[in-house]
Amino acid sequence: MDFIGKSVNRIDAAAKVTGKARYPGDINFPHQATMKMVFSSHAHALIRSLDTSAAQALPGVLAVLTARDVPCNEYGIISRDQPVLCGPGSVKPFTDRVRFAGDKIALVVAEDEAIAEAACRLIRIDYEDLPVLDDPLTAMQPGAPLLHPQTRSNIFFEDHIRKGDVEAAFEKADVIVTTEYRTPAQEHAFLQPEAGVSYVDDGGRVHVITSGQWAHNDQNQIAHALQIPLENVQVSYAAIGGAFGGKEDISVQIALALAALHLHRAGHARPVKIVWNREESFIAHHKRHPFIIRAKWGAEETGRLTAAQIDIIADGGAYASSSAAVLGSAATLAAGPYFIPNVKIDACAVYTNHIPSGAFRGFGSPQVTFAAEMQIDKLAEKLGLDPVEMRMRNVIHEGELSAVDSPLPQGISIEKVIRACATKAGWRETDTGWQRPKGGPDKQVGLGFSAGFKCFGIPPDTCWATVEMYGAEAVDKAVVRFAGADMGQGAQTVYAQFAASALHIPLDKVEIINADTDQTGDAGSASASRLTFMSGNAILAAVNLAQAAWDKEERPAIGRVQYHSPEIPNRTGSGQPAHPNFGYGYTAEAVKVRIDEVTGKIELLEVICADDVGKAINPIQVKGQIEGATIQGAGYALMEDLKYEQCRLRTRSLTTYMIPTIMDIPEKMETLILEEADPNGPYGARGMGEMPLVTFAPALASAVHDACGLWIDSLPITPERFLREKQIE
Repeated sequence: MDFIGKSVNRIDAAAKVTGKARYPGDINFPHQATMKMVFSSHAHALIRSLDTSAAQALPGVLAVLTARDVPCNEYGIISRDQPVLCGPGSVKPFTDRVRFAGDKIALVVAEDEAIAEAACRLIRIDYEDLPVLDDPLTAMQPGAPLLHPQTRSNIFFEDHIRKGDVEAAFEKADVIVTTEYRTPAQEHAFLQPEAGVSYVDDGGRVHVITSGQWAHNDQNQIAHALQIPLENVQVSYAAIGGAFGGKEDISVQIALALAALHLHRAGHARPVKIVWNREESFIAHHKRHPFIIRAKWGAEETGRLTAAQIDIIADGGAYASSSAAVLGSAATLAAGPYFIPNVKIDACAVYTNHIPSGAFRGFGSPQVTFAAEMQIDKLAEKLGLDPVEMRMRNVIHEGELSAVDSPLPQGISIEKVIRACATKAGWRETDTGWQRPKGGPDKQVGLGFSAGFKCFGIPPDTCWATVEMYGAEAVDKAVVRFAGADMGQGAQTVYAQFAASALHIPLDKVEIINADTDQTGDAGSASASRLTFMSGNAILAAVNLAQAAWDKEERPAIGRVQYHSPEIPNRTGSGQPAHPNFGYGYTAEAVKVRIDEVTGKIELLEVICADDVGKAINPIQVKGQIEGATIQGAGYALMEDLKYEQCRLRTRSLTTYMIPTIMDIPEKMETLILEEADPNGPYGARGMGEMPLVTFAPALASAVHDACGLWIDSLPITPERFLREKQIE
């Protein structure tokens, strides 16, 4: 039985549409208590004192916890620079201050939510305000107030890539385009806000049931903060209502475990539950990094690119989160999928008093691709070249290195992807090069194009998978233990497809045990478009071991494997490292818009998105990922706009922070699925979940320019921004 390449129904579909699937907010235990959090209302302040006596005295309050109750008051997915709770009494230095309006200060555990909320209001906090840094350009200056006094600078990560001699290349260039681009923060806006429940069993083990993107990392961070053995913590995920990177960091996990353990040690153990409301989710979890990108690109009159100089300044917010990884990815992808002989890239992440910036679908690539593709379009216009032709003259080909001299795995398909998308959008390849379709009578309609690539995985990458075969003569059941979180993307269905196809058994004979630290090995984060590639290779290897045990008549037959991602050399021209990856996906997008130049409203008419996915394991799920990422990209490009006032978030609900609805999606959306096999991927599959978002914004901006001749270099292109830029012009 072969389920590869088949649009089988999702194995969790029935449970979700009938309401049987249980999300963290649906899980309740007898005699459970409710927890609420006190968040800072100040963006940067020293907490001089914290009076919890009135809250503790309120009938129905079971516990009030502050920084002094956290054994090791720190956490962070890469750098542990964020306090679990801010305030006096912690043994960790400099945790007595808040660094953004949303930092957690206290936990209140009570009989019910109303009592917990009332107790939160009774806590008295004496703040001493400190200077607020609301701009990375100011924060990175020498002498700026330090958000983390133990550091020497607010610049907490830097990356530098060098190849060739950009200055000499610019002197010889026939055309040069220099532009500053700005991209915004973005809220993940997943359907299910953060929630969970925790309890301590009779043996003293802490159990946390929640939702996230990496159960084993949650387990590690809980154990570290509580200073208890790792084996004394179990983390398991209920159904997850979306994430997009927004649940990769810790939110409620440590707080839940801390509260449950406190009650247990106090002699009145009870389960503890918390559900953040939408406002709490908005103010407390990380966002997409805002970027300032200063780009200077040069080209010959033939259209060949000669040099690219790119400076990237990322607003990292109050804590490091995953900024180092995001900036490393962004720097490596900043020059696009093109051959450029001379490249200079400088990237840095800067602490500010904004909400921390972290993982978000695309992981730095949407920001830098916006700048790179706009530069390509502007150079093409200066040279009198068609924008597709400009790209075709510069794309990397099989066997070539990337613009930053990183080796690329076999299967470089960017030219094929561009060709497929451009052809579908009406471009024609002629003897003199590619030519765009002639415009129609409607002068307010524009057509834009962009291309890009996105690495997948986190090298060096590993994951564990276990396959168990049960039966006598024939396989009656197979159990797959794989921890990679299914956040709604259909990952568990793909895991089952891999196992069922390899074992030649019906899909309904496969049971998936997912995201439970007691029952699965560490599979890494559900991020970076890595799960299909990593899970497939791990599960197929585990099947081979289990099958060998089965053939030896072992019952049950068990195969357990730790899969390691392919090795790839690290190389740049000057010896300054880029961040090469073991896999890339390639994408191109065409967007057609209509603009009302009186109101500034931009209407999406048509989107064509071509993606090389290597092998579509489940084509209908691939199509859904492409369409979903495209719509999320439309929100990023057109409307999603986080607003701060003195570093306090103003847009803290879905009534003030706009995301696309069914009324905002394009009239026509077409997906082109290309299948150029990745030599290392399972059945040739590549990671693809992020790619369509990466290229939407530059295609949209290109379409706006085509319609009205206006270059808009900052996102989102709201009606207000369009009218303002038009007036300036």
